[in-house]
Amino acid sequence: MAVRVVLAEDEPALRAGLRLLLESGGRVEVVAEVDPGPRLPAVVRARRPDVVLVNDVSALRGLSGVPVAVLAPSVVDDAVHRAIDLGAQGFLLTDAEPESLVRAVLDLAAGGVVFDPRVAAALLPRLRSNPLPDNELLQGLSTRERQVLDLLASGCSNGAIAAELRLTEATVKSHVSALLGKLGVRNRVQAALIVRRIGS
Repeated sequence: MAVRVVLAEDEPALRAGLRLLLESGGRVEVVAEVDPGPRLPAVVRARRPDVVLVNDVSALRGLSGVPVAVLAPSVVDDAVHRAIDLGAQGFLLTDAEPESLVRAVLDLAAGGVVFDPRVAAALLPRLRSNPLPDNELLQGLSTRERQVLDLLASGCSNGAIAAELRLTEATVKSHVSALLGKLGVRNRVQAALIVRRIGS
């Protein structure tokens, strides 16, 4: 079954091109195209997609319960950090290879965290310039929570983590919730960035 996507892009020509690109292999179905404005949350509730792609970081407000990635024309540090703070599970670039975009959508639908390599490269200097004094944040995690966090930080979905650690997905979700609370972060992306910042 194809992954269902809502595509929020304000330029009709780009929206049409992205739709063709995403649907070309039959693994993704764009179930709605919409401007990234106030109608977006209602469209998402009505269409019940597996993934939402937005071209505007501010469109992340009001979206919850569904993986969302920003799909932008370029890397802007501030936009990437705001997207993460607002709960985005990914930040992709519109000029990425078609197969990379499709794979990113499939990974997002499976619960993964996806960043275009150019976005990740732009984030690293800023993360390295503000290192944490030590890894005290991680010391409060149980051994199992640490294992889950390491796999989460490498981009694994809950299903992949469950398979790797021989746990149920429900148990993985419980561990993810617990470690997010202990780390004081709101989402998987922020947790993964802590691991990368510490250099663990």
